[in-house]
Amino acid sequence: MAKKRALVTGITGQDGSYLAELLLAKDYEVFGLVRRTSTVNFERIRHIQDQITLISGDMLDQTSMTRALSDIRPQEVYNLAAQSFVQTSWTQPVFTGDVTGLGVTRLLDAIRAVDPTIRFYQASSSEMFGKVQEVPQTESTPLYPRSPYGVAKVYGHWITINYRESYNMHCTSGILFNHESPRRGLEFVTRKVTHTVAQIKLGLAQELRIGNLDAQRDWGFAGDYVQAMWLMLQQDTPDDFVIATGTTQSVQRLLEVAFGHVDLDWNKYTVQDERFMRPAEVDLLVGDPTKAGQKLGWKPAVTFEQLIQMMVESDLKLLKAEHGK
Repeated sequence: MAKKRALVTGITGQDGSYLAELLLAKDYEVFGLVRRTSTVNFERIRHIQDQITLISGDMLDQTSMTRALSDIRPQEVYNLAAQSFVQTSWTQPVFTGDVTGLGVTRLLDAIRAVDPTIRFYQASSSEMFGKVQEVPQTESTPLYPRSPYGVAKVYGHWITINYRESYNMHCTSGILFNHESPRRGLEFVTRKVTHTVAQIKLGLAQELRIGNLDAQRDWGFAGDYVQAMWLMLQQDTPDDFVIATGTTQSVQRLLEVAFGHVDLDWNKYTVQDERFMRPAEVDLLVGDPTKAGQKLGWKPAVTFEQLIQMMVESDLKLLKAEHGK
């Protein structure tokens, strides 16, 4: 029997790399859509690069997507590509809308033209809830995005639902809350903390500058969350699912776990810095994953403490290798 084929956009990102690993373990042929630019970073997929096929394409260019789909003929498409930094979306709002919003439409339309039986996964985001209308947030919570990124994600989310309902396509959205891993970029607070803690432990830094210690987030492990993506496309009926832990942790708790793992007192090394304070840090983003539990049989396996410890260990290893310690 021929192997199942899957196309993953955004394969070089955190989620793309974990999803590619998962699909390979399930004996898929895995294809990744990558832009022909000078800045593509293959670091996260280097260890599996010889097992996947990379195809040139761009979320701004529908022809390249149609060609990729025609060449590969996948059964499943996972759209993880986006301009995904909230801060950047304020300085590049039109570009963000084009990639993160309209890019979804281009891909859906290419699927409709090439093979409308392809199953499609759209990476929606908890940023769509923005100024939250209820706590916790479910699949039916009204959306109120508060950044160009959030707005673009709402467009991608709704166009996915529209293609599902108008063309009877198998299109599903996963509304994912914060998910982290050792592969997280250094611009995200969890990785900034674990990397700096590792530096302090190894004598490479003296302090960690941080913003609001009371800010709460629903943080899970990216490796668990890609499992949910795959489960969604195995369902008979396409639908939308909130993927979250259902619990929140404060930034202070993050510090306690990270510093505690290397036997340091977070109080002694942490400096609160106005520069990292957000103007409106009131919204409580916390997801209710009940539906995913009931319909997909999904639940997170890695606890918050295990996640942060895993990230600190990974950063210690990384820095030791870099500095020959």
